Amino acid sequence: MANRHLSRSIILQTLFEWDFAVYPEQDPKEMLDRNMEEFGPGLNDSEFMFNLLSGVINKQKIIDEIIEKAAPGWPIDKISAVDRNVLRIGLYELLFGDRKEVPPKVAINEAIELAKSFGGENSSRFVNGVLGGVYKEIGEPGKDDVGKKKQKNFETDPAKFPIEKKAGAVIYSYDKGDLYLALVHDVFGYWTLSKGGIEDGEDEKKGAEREIKKELGLDIEIKELLGRNEYVASHPEKGKIRKQVVFFLAQSAYQPINLNQESGGLDDAKWFPISEVPTLRMYDNMIPLLTKTIEILNKEQQHD
Repeated sequence: MANRHLSRSIILQTLFEWDFAVYPEQDPKEMLDRNMEEFGPGLNDSEFMFNLLSGVINKQKIIDEIIEKAAPGWPIDKISAVDRNVLRIGLYELLFGDRKEVPPKVAINEAIELAKSFGGENSSRFVNGVLGGVYKEIGEPGKDDVGKKKQKNFETDPAKFPIEKKAGAVIYSYDKGDLYLALVHDVFGYWTLSKGGIEDGEDEKKGAEREIKKELGLDIEIKELLGRNEYVASHPEKGKIRKQVVFFLAQSAYQPINLNQESGGLDDAKWFPISEVPTLRMYDNMIPLLTKTIEILNKEQQHD
């Protein structure tokens, strides 16, 4: 859509100014308003532009970390200002945007077009490589949607949302008397717990054992149930889905972790000494599970 290309071009100009603090006394919204008047008079797309601009700025720290992981040879401050902000726009739309409004492939293609229009000779190739790599890491959502009509009339009653079940574990081990936890790192910059999908009616413990073996190469011994989480997520084909996740406490031998490279959305996995865990960036819903784990293991040590 030509208007949306213009809208993104204005966002890029605004981010460029914001990045360099060309007008440090102005907030980004004021910069956007001024650029809309200058470059897009009469353009009726202010809501889209404001949401995209504020979204990129609010998620900038996480997005920049993803860029540095996806392009390890290019520290964020060494990437040209145009390419850096094209990537920020593309990654925000790819990872955090509304996929009904902007499908993943559209987000990537639009970013490539911005790079062609405003970047250097190799900008579009660089942007395509970074965004394409992240797209593969998150499991290539919408890959098979080309030429298909979008499903309409998604279910709106939460009680009738499709259910997706997963099982995972807080995995612990001891090495030379020290306690370690095995965690996985996702492309959003968070350390979290290993988990995977299980089928309806499948034994949850067996499912957790299988998925962790597949994802990390670890054989685990499940000790007890830690808790259950449920949340609603958006799926490009199914609409809203209810994700039900059960977490166990499990022990493993202290051995090298081999992250399955086909594990979508993950880029690292490692053992952490328990003293380092509180310093890691983690999702809020992981904290109660880890707190309960420490309480259980401390009680066991007191009884020994």
